[in-house]
Amino acid sequence: MQKIYLLFLFLCASFMADGQTKTEFTTIFEKSNGTETATYNQTIEFYTNLAKNYATIELIKIGKTDAGKPLHIAVFNPDKEFDFLEIKKSKTVLLINNGIHPGESDGIDATMMLYRDIAQGKIKSPKNVVLVAIPIYNVGGSLNRNSHSRTNQNGPKEYGFRGNARNFDLNRDFIKNDTKNAKTFAKIFHLVQPDVFIDNHVSNGADYQYTLTHLFTQHNKLGGSLGKYVNTKLRPELEKKLAKKKWDITPYVNVFNKTPDKGFSQFIDYPRYSTGYTTLFNTLGMMVETHMLKPYKQRVNGTYELMVSMIEIMEEEADVISNLRKNYYLNILSKKTYPLNWEIDTTRFSTLNFKGFEGQMIPSKITENLRLKYNRSKPFTKPIKYQNYYKPSTEVIIPNGYIIPQGWHNVIDLLKLNNIVMTPIKKDTTFTVQSYKIIDYNTRKSAYEGHYQHYNTKVKTEKIIKTFRAGDVLINIKQPGIRYLLETLEPQAPDSFFNWNFFDAILQQKEGFSPYVWEDVALEVLANNPNLKKTFEEKKTNNHDFSTNWYAQLEWIHKHSKYYEKAHLVYPIYRF
Repeated sequence: MQKIYLLFLFLCASFMADGQTKTEFTTIFEKSNGTETATYNQTIEFYTNLAKNYATIELIKIGKTDAGKPLHIAVFNPDKEFDFLEIKKSKTVLLINNGIHPGESDGIDATMMLYRDIAQGKIKSPKNVVLVAIPIYNVGGSLNRNSHSRTNQNGPKEYGFRGNARNFDLNRDFIKNDTKNAKTFAKIFHLVQPDVFIDNHVSNGADYQYTLTHLFTQHNKLGGSLGKYVNTKLRPELEKKLAKKKWDITPYVNVFNKTPDKGFSQFIDYPRYSTGYTTLFNTLGMMVETHMLKPYKQRVNGTYELMVSMIEIMEEEADVISNLRKNYYLNILSKKTYPLNWEIDTTRFSTLNFKGFEGQMIPSKITENLRLKYNRSKPFTKPIKYQNYYKPSTEVIIPNGYIIPQGWHNVIDLLKLNNIVMTPIKKDTTFTVQSYKIIDYNTRKSAYEGHYQHYNTKVKTEKIIKTFRAGDVLINIKQPGIRYLLETLEPQAPDSFFNWNFFDAILQQKEGFSPYVWEDVALEVLANNPNLKKTFEEKKTNNHDFSTNWYAQLEWIHKHSKYYEKAHLVYPIYRF
């Protein structure tokens, strides 16, 4: 009888008040002793059951993905409030993104355990912080499981593929928005308005002793008080908390096929990347980069502890973070110029007490050339140079705003998606504006994420008087999306819409000339314009290639005449 009573007590203890057994919330990762990761369906089922059993959690479908399935957000709020207009009145928000590269599945499993443990009281529930997690961002890649595409990775047994359902790398798509995933992320981001953003990844550029590395958004690029806070408070405090938990962490080891002991630079996160995008709206962003050669169980547990530590910091610093971010765009508006591109500041650096392994170049048994080989039996700890200071390499004077002709609806639609406020012009109106002409650019020779991206773009500016039609849109720069506007609409910016090929139609000349007709007209043009004729003759005298190329001469005259089409190479967005 006593045995039956004890069994009854055990069964009661195994059940929670809501009727669910604890084992039902044991993850696939835990059941496999840290060797497997949950599938997409298992992950969504896990959060669905959590939400059914805990009023502090809600799973919400938002938007579509290229795989045809929705994106979800799992929200944890101890106050059981899930209206973000209400949440933002009193809470700071942490947004966690998982599975952008589904082979890098550490965050998927770590976040499932994190939500369960907070809901069940194993971890103290934050009072000032609301958690929002995207369980798996790259749904298509997650459904495309295999065991071999992560060539260097030490577990799990099976995982998703890096490319999404259309084979895009989603961590290059946050600006160009080729995918439904990216468009839905923008909806989520502007709904949630996170104060801090974590994107969970796995990487291996070298071998070293750390399981955890961090990649915070570059602090000079973030700028001002926010950048200073990341560099002098948030990052050091995270490192300190993890050290107390016996988890060493170092900045992301930004090297390839060389040893890191000679030093390395901080990765610069342009807006194509998740943290570069979130920075455009002054969110404090970081990527977790666990080391793929470390055991999977170790990597997941490290990711878990890092997220717990970040929540602790946000709980302690909630007011500070909120006040720093509040109206931060006004700080940008107070400046005359805005930096569009960056380069390493070689006059400044930090010193890391780096824990690595000795490496050397030895003969390859395959190529008969030298190959890199690390020796894990020879660990070292020594100071190395870390170049984590950047300075502007390209700057632009901040305009009062932009005018976009309504025909460029693809651009207008993306601006609307990103909460940019714009005003349609009610009737045809003439404005004095600044116009850009593209005078030089380079283009990638091979495809990059569905594009042949431009770079090293240079422009010439002139002031013109132009009449815009009713329905064209007027955009005032004085709004929270000022960074987004400058880094997408200024063509010199590395991730501008121009450089991502949104305006390639202006690069092709639509009207030309027939030489046998133009020859006679060109004579009239030169006869009626002595200064042009003088310049033309000088060019023929001083440039041998030009003087021997009859078509180039006719084309030069055409481009310097009223017959040359005005739209060619003229950037169709205007500054005022």
